[in-house]
Amino acid sequence: MIQDTLVRLVADAVAAAAPDLGLDASDLPPPEISRPRQKEHGDWSTNVALVLASRAGKPPRAVAEAVAARLAGADVIRDVEVAGPGFINFFLDRSWLDDALREILSEGDRYGRVPPLGQRVQVEFVSANPTGPLHVGTARNAAIGDSLANLLEAAGFDVEREYYFNDAGRQFDLFGESVEARYLQRFGVPAEVPQDGYQGDYVADIATDIAAEVGDSLVQGDPAERRARMIREAVERTVAGIHRTLERFNVRIDTWFSEVTLHQTGAIDDAVRRLRDAGFAYDSEGAIFFASTRFGDDKDRVLIRSNGAPTYFAADCAYVLDKAGRGFDRLVYVWGADHHGSVKRLEAAAQALGVRATVEVVLYQLVSFLRAGQPAKMSRRAGDFISLDELLDEVGSDAARYTLLTRSSDSPLDFDIELVTRQSMDNPVYYVQYAHARVASLLRMALQEGIVPLSPDDVPIGRLVEDGELELVRKLTEFPEVVALAGEILAPHRLTRYAEEVAAAFHRFYSECRVITEDRALTEARLALATAAKTVVATALSMLGVSAPESMERVDGAQEGDRVGRDVV
Repeated sequence: MIQDTLVRLVADAVAAAAPDLGLDASDLPPPEISRPRQKEHGDWSTNVALVLASRAGKPPRAVAEAVAARLAGADVIRDVEVAGPGFINFFLDRSWLDDALREILSEGDRYGRVPPLGQRVQVEFVSANPTGPLHVGTARNAAIGDSLANLLEAAGFDVEREYYFNDAGRQFDLFGESVEARYLQRFGVPAEVPQDGYQGDYVADIATDIAAEVGDSLVQGDPAERRARMIREAVERTVAGIHRTLERFNVRIDTWFSEVTLHQTGAIDDAVRRLRDAGFAYDSEGAIFFASTRFGDDKDRVLIRSNGAPTYFAADCAYVLDKAGRGFDRLVYVWGADHHGSVKRLEAAAQALGVRATVEVVLYQLVSFLRAGQPAKMSRRAGDFISLDELLDEVGSDAARYTLLTRSSDSPLDFDIELVTRQSMDNPVYYVQYAHARVASLLRMALQEGIVPLSPDDVPIGRLVEDGELELVRKLTEFPEVVALAGEILAPHRLTRYAEEVAAAFHRFYSECRVITEDRALTEARLALATAAKTVVATALSMLGVSAPESMERVDGAQEGDRVGRDVV
């Protein structure tokens, strides 16, 4: 990447200027470079002079001028200027744009991805209880988690996606009792759903499905055995439904982990024992506590209740230990913001248990589902919530995933169903997908006229001289940087923002520069640029879990053909 080259050049220039500046060349901080917000300030900029000024005991501009003088003549740099209090701005030579475009064309969908780093990351997300269908509240979790996994894979990590089933505890028992009551009612046996049980129509549907399979064979006999059977049957069907819903949502799960296994294998007891042996667990009032205040928590946390039952937190301790035992270098959790209080205690438990893997928690805020600005009303067969399947039925997976990723996870999100399903250029997902479809149409048209893609080395890139052309190339070269940063800070919304910027740059290029012209060389160069844009858009959408269509209907009846003749989508 060009930024790596610039970092090396700046570091070399700083080292060369160090003796004149009175600096120790062996103890210099690595320089940072960034893109200026304003085009007139160059292609890249560095604040290294401001960082070094206090060490050198000289004004920042004096340091900047000494460094800039040693950057002159570098192959990729056309001009260097010192600006403001001491920023160094770079104007790059045209050759780097040509090389970058050829790289995109050569790399194809590998562009923006880095070779394997040899590090393993686990991303655990969704993890909704298997007591009913997935609801829209889990949609943002699923979109964030799966897209994060895609980004981390692109950044060179070996990623495993995991879903943790909380299939133990009172809520789980209530689910079984609710299904059992509906089953018995099917055969005229008086039974009531527990007051705090599950009331949705889906519970009756599960009971009906079980009844169709086993008949009334479970009506008689031992109630305990019947309830255990009901729980197994109900969970099996619920889990199958979760699988189907996630598949519709284009979410891949590699490992399905059951909390019950932590109880059955003694993993929870082992975790508590380890905490006690390490001096971080103690007895009080008949219960066992974790000394989490020693790690900055506001109070110590119960591990084992006075009745001998483990808490959810005890299971979390066993679970993080289990994850660490599987050899991951990083453990990423995706949780709702209402779990923010659990973050510190999880991190404390991992530290107390000697977990070497880095524990990272991504918290996401709630989503408000609207229709034309008003709270959305949908069918509520699921009970007191709207199912994710209902949302997908109405807006589709692409629109749902993209929209859920348009804001930082720590910001609330308004999801307006009417806007999301609108096929117009003010709909971000349509705007981006339309850019991809436009290029696909151009390429089909070119083939019809006998214009075949050239190899990257043969493309006459030098013919690209218009501002719209060069700005699009510059935007495409940012892709590796965006992917790396989004993966580093676990922020997939950075990718949706970038995809829209690429789409905007392409649409500008498309409107200003006729692609298929009478000039064969110019046509070939512009088709190559359009192909590079198509590649970057498709790869970005793939990382977001969104499709890149080859064709789409016109936007609001727009007639591009009236303007550009043969350039029609």
